[in-house]
Amino acid sequence: MRAEPPIPGPCYVDERSGATYPIDEPRWRGDDGAPLTVSALPGISREEVDTGDRSLWRYRAALPVRLDAPVSLGEGCTPLVEKDWGGNRVHFKLEWFSPTGSFKDRGTSVMISALRRHGIREVIEDSSGNGGSSVSAYCAAAGIRARILVPEGTSPAKVLQSRAYGAQVQVVPGDRDATAAEALRQSEHTYYASHNWHPFFLQGVKTLAYELWEDLGFTAPDAVVTVAGAGSTVLGCDLGFSELLAAGRISRRPRLLVAQPAHCAPLQASFAAGTEDPVPFEYAPTIAEGTAIRRPVRHPEVLRAIRRSGGDMAAVPEDAIVAAVRRLAAMGLYAEPTSATAAAAIDLFRARGAIRPGETTAVVLTGSGLKAAGTMAALFAPEGGDPR
Repeated sequence: MRAEPPIPGPCYVDERSGATYPIDEPRWRGDDGAPLTVSALPGISREEVDTGDRSLWRYRAALPVRLDAPVSLGEGCTPLVEKDWGGNRVHFKLEWFSPTGSFKDRGTSVMISALRRHGIREVIEDSSGNGGSSVSAYCAAAGIRARILVPEGTSPAKVLQSRAYGAQVQVVPGDRDATAAEALRQSEHTYYASHNWHPFFLQGVKTLAYELWEDLGFTAPDAVVTVAGAGSTVLGCDLGFSELLAAGRISRRPRLLVAQPAHCAPLQASFAAGTEDPVPFEYAPTIAEGTAIRRPVRHPEVLRAIRRSGGDMAAVPEDAIVAAVRRLAAMGLYAEPTSATAAAAIDLFRARGAIRPGETTAVVLTGSGLKAAGTMAALFAPEGGDPR
């Protein structure tokens, strides 16, 4: 249903139909089932960054509503480390320094803060690991009950982390898509705090763009390399850099260079086909479990963001992901395979000219190797021996 007349000030927007909804409603999707975003915001200046707050909440002036009592565990302000990668200098953004070990804490902090403001007392979330442990932690901090649905085969370390925070964990038979379907069914009775659906999650992730801008002396990188499953880092960077561009704080958007594992690359398949619609692709299990999403909720929006930036996509073979995990560890960076997929794509993008000599490239490493302890143990076990 289209809201008429348009709602003044920030509101929820269904980009597919043009429908708008009041931002004070605790909704997570449109009336017709489409995902929502927040209407365009004006961005902020460097003077509006609250430098006295050492967390992502230093950028609270960029959020669409006032959240005076945020649910925060100190997320954000993660290191940006310059390293050599095959003869080129790149900046690795170490998002695993977030409280639960992944970038998801950016989105979760803002989403749970908004839900507590609405008086939500119980939520469900579906996740292959990092999103679930993040929602579990912030619900614990907020005094909100959480039930986390995970696909069978999820990393035991991630399941353990959610349970440690006090969340109820429900293992769903089947793959990631089966888990999402079950969460949608349960959302008829319990509020769905989905990191893939909720528009305020993206408002939190956009602080990654603001933080890179501040890290680099209030300038934008030329390119940002990241990995995509559902694509929240892509959409968050698009939101943040678009706001900075609109505010006149940067002169152009960074190119968004986005990697998916070749075994599960629905976004890359559509990108290569020159369409926003899903196209057939071959699926196989991947070591990068956090990206094993065959039908991303925001499929066309993610592709639109990449193209708007003049960016590119790459499908990364499994052996290249494994090699990148080892290569990162050899330089002191312990990244889980999902995260290392972005690093593995650096060479592919450089060979195509999407990463150029002399430019500033930021590579987002989304999660710690500690989140995939079993997989990492297998990769680093001594020849024929026990990894201990």
